[in-house]
Amino acid sequence: MAIQSLSQDQAPTAQSPATPAATRRRPGALARAIDTTLGRGLIQILAVAVFFASWEIAVDAGWLTEFLVGAPSGIWRVFVKSVLDGSLVHDTWLTVVEAILGFVIGTVLGSAAGLGLWYSVLVARIVEPFIVAINSVPKIALAPIVILWFGTGFISKVALAVSLTALVALIAAYQAARDADPDLQALLASMGASKNRIFRSVIVPSTLPAMIGMFRINIGFALVGAVVGEFISSQAGLGHLIYNASSLYDLNAVWVGLFVLMFVGFLLYHVIDFAERRILPWRQVDTAGSVQV
Repeated sequence: MAIQSLSQDQAPTAQSPATPAATRRRPGALARAIDTTLGRGLIQILAVAVFFASWEIAVDAGWLTEFLVGAPSGIWRVFVKSVLDGSLVHDTWLTVVEAILGFVIGTVLGSAAGLGLWYSVLVARIVEPFIVAINSVPKIALAPIVILWFGTGFISKVALAVSLTALVALIAAYQAARDADPDLQALLASMGASKNRIFRSVIVPSTLPAMIGMFRINIGFALVGAVVGEFISSQAGLGHLIYNASSLYDLNAVWVGLFVLMFVGFLLYHVIDFAERRILPWRQVDTAGSVQV
């Protein structure tokens, strides 16, 4: 009887408890439809439309002053006018070229210098305090010096973009090289690999993810450098457009320049994202089969 009683007492606990996987619920059809590229895009477009509609209604109702914040309808009129007369296209093209050149030159020079420091620990330790000191200086403070050295033309805007991107690339590349797998480096060295071979086989591949991440940051710095240079002295460019419009208290034109800059930055960011998918395909994570909780 005792045995039967014991077995009966234990019977309920003999059943295994529900596993977490069994309690997980799949998202509904609406959630699955929204969590797609098309669904997310539609929601983002709707959010932007609601934002601008609310802005326009607030201005029309007198809750906001168009002189201080602008109005979507006025922004659209300025945008269409500047596109038709070609001024916005010219300004945008000039700023984009300045930013891209500054990004490419600064990133290449900074990355090469940062990776080159891996070859000599002594040199890296000597120059590291200088890198930290230069990095502590706001790069925008260098703008008057750059303008003085390179003039007020196209070259000075590119040089300012280079000054903002080169040091970021140098620090990112140097840190990524320092963090490369030391065991793998020691293994190759024990097998007789030269330093150049270790650099090509270990350092460069291991730094690529960090370098791609740095590209995303640097494209923004390149745009900042180009626009700030145009603020100080220029005859054209989006920075010139924004500066002149703000001097005339034309908020609608200022917003046109800002929104075009946002769009340019968005496009350049996705160009880098596309390059990352091509260069580092193994970093792309397939979330189609991930478990939803």
